Amino acid sequence: MRLKAFREGEAVLFTLPALVPLLVFWFGPLGYIVYLSFTEWDFMSPEKLFVGLENYTYLLTHADFYQALKVTLLFGFGTVIPIIVGGLALALLMNSKLRSTGLFRAMMFSPWVTPTVAVSIAWSWIFEPDVGLANLVLGWIGVSPVGWLQDSTWALVAVMIVTVWKSIGWSMVFYLVALRNLPQDLMEAAAMDGANAWDKFRGITLPLISPTTLFLSIILTIQSLQAYDQINVMTQGGPAGSTRTLLYMYYQSAFESFNVGEASAIAVIIILICVLLSGLSFLLSRRLVHYS
Repeated sequence: MRLKAFREGEAVLFTLPALVPLLVFWFGPLGYIVYLSFTEWDFMSPEKLFVGLENYTYLLTHADFYQALKVTLLFGFGTVIPIIVGGLALALLMNSKLRSTGLFRAMMFSPWVTPTVAVSIAWSWIFEPDVGLANLVLGWIGVSPVGWLQDSTWALVAVMIVTVWKSIGWSMVFYLVALRNLPQDLMEAAAMDGANAWDKFRGITLPLISPTTLFLSIILTIQSLQAYDQINVMTQGGPAGSTRTLLYMYYQSAFESFNVGEASAIAVIIILICVLLSGLSFLLSRRLVHYS
C-alpha cells in the first residue's frame, strides 16, 4: 500500500509542470469569469457590485439572447454538416487514382492557412451587390441579384459559405489520412464476396472512419461557437441582428456596452453549450463510432 501511495504521489509530481499552466491560464481565468458573471462592472469602476443571478435572469428573459442563440445554432448546423460531408467527398475524390491530386489538395487546403480576416475581406468584395462576382455569376444563369450582406435573409448564408469554403479543405486532410489507413484486406474480402462500391463504403469505410467524424464534429462545433472574425469583418452582426451569434453578442456587451457582468454570463453560457454538445457527441459515439 505504501509503495502504491508513493508511486501515485510521484505521478502527481511529474504532472505538476503541466498542471501549473493549466491552472494559471485556464481554470484561473474560468473561475474569474464565473465570478464576474454574478457582478455588475464596467471595466473602470474600482468596485464590482455583486448582483447574484441578475445577469442570467436578464439574458434568459430577453429576446435578443434567444435570437443570438438561434443564429448560433443555425450557423453551427449550417457549417459543421457541410464541412464534414464536403470534406469526406473531397477526400474520396483525392484518394482515387487521379492525376495532379497533390496540386488539388494544396489548392483546397490553402484557404485554411489563410488568415480569416483576409478571406473575409476578399469574400466581401465577391458579395458586393453591384459589381461583385457572386451576383455576376447569378446574372449569367438568369437569377436576380442578391443583397448578400445587406439582406437579413442572405447575410447568414453568406457567412456560412465563407466558413465552409475556408474549412472544407482542413476536413478533407483528416479524412484523407483516415481513408489511406483503412485495412485493404477487408476491402479485398468484401470485393470477393460480391460487394459493390456503395456496399463497401457503407459497411466498411463509414464505420472505420467514424472516429475521425467524431473528432471533426466536436472540433468544428466548438469552432462554430467561437466564430467571430468573419462576422465582424463582413456584417458586424447585422443586418438587424441576423448574423449576431452569442460570441458576437458577448463582444458587444463587453467592449461596446462595457457591461462586463452580462458579457461574462454569456461566456459561461457558451462554455456550458460546448460542454453539453461535446458530452452529447460522446454519448452518441458509444453506438455510432467504431474503433478498430
